[in-house]
Amino acid sequence: MFRIIQSITSKHAEPFKLWLAQVGYERVQEIENPELAQNRVKEYYELKGYPQEWIEKRLRGIAIRQELTDEWKNREIIEERDFAILTNEISKATFGKTVQEYK
Repeated sequence: MFRIIQSITSKHAEPFKLWLAQVGYERVQEIENPELAQNRVKEYYELKGYPQEWIEKRLRGIAIRQELTDEWKNREIIEERDFAILTNEISKATFGKTVQEYK
């Protein structure tokens, strides 16, 4: 996408080119340092007005979910269907509802 936009010669495209380059650079930095991505998500939630306690719970939940799915991958759970089944069982045991019922 960046290459296509680069080929546009209009001066009106220049701010978009700079923005896209900046976003790309930031995402590469986040790959090298995942804490930067976590900080970006936290700032996003703050801008949306979520309470600090909710943000901390949400970030903790994301981290726990990542650890859990990493463990499942280590145990050779690779099919999306299997992840869905395991997630559904956790939801039923924790909240008494399936994922669909919760939605």
